Amino acid sequence: MNSAEIIQIFTIARASLEAAVNRSKYVPEDVSAFPTLMDHRGAFVTLYNGENLRGCVGHIYDDQPLFKSVAEMSAAAATFDPRFPSVLPVELPDIHIEISVLSPFEIITDFSTIEIGVHGLLIERGESRGLLLPQVAPRYQWNPEEFLRETCIKAMLPRDAYKQKGTKISVFTAEVLTETNSSIYE
Repeated sequence: MNSAEIIQIFTIARASLEAAVNRSKYVPEDVSAFPTLMDHRGAFVTLYNGENLRGCVGHIYDDQPLFKSVAEMSAAAATFDPRFPSVLPVELPDIHIEISVLSPFEIITDFSTIEIGVHGLLIERGESRGLLLPQVAPRYQWNPEEFLRETCIKAMLPRDAYKQKGTKISVFTAEVLTETNSSIYE
């Protein structure tokens, strides 16, 4: 993603976040001049207030343009993450945004192929599904087995469900973009 696209995606994310918090409607402008933003990609939007997680919601499917996923997930991270109360208008100046643009998923059967800090995990079994982004395991200094167990817990499965027949494990990468103090960097 080039710098103009990064600026545009954060403009969309910030406007959508502010509109959701202020209970107004936001419709992104035409982004056809930014081809990457038109690509159909999954994305997660993570909100921080200082170092504290304030919301994180994602759209894992590649069934809509990236700009739309980011706009929707920015609003959802602020207002619909069940782990947190909705972001308040007074918090907006202190909220910074992280956007994780997802690669396609690749099913794996060999756990030794999991690269900490490179791969995120998606574990699915029946109706249960859990996903952890690539940046989560290094933050907690997990090894691949711990990463697998924690992803199972996120899916509300037994910790060792990744070893059971019928559990689908996928890896993916993410381009992680961060907005901090009104400056944008990759």
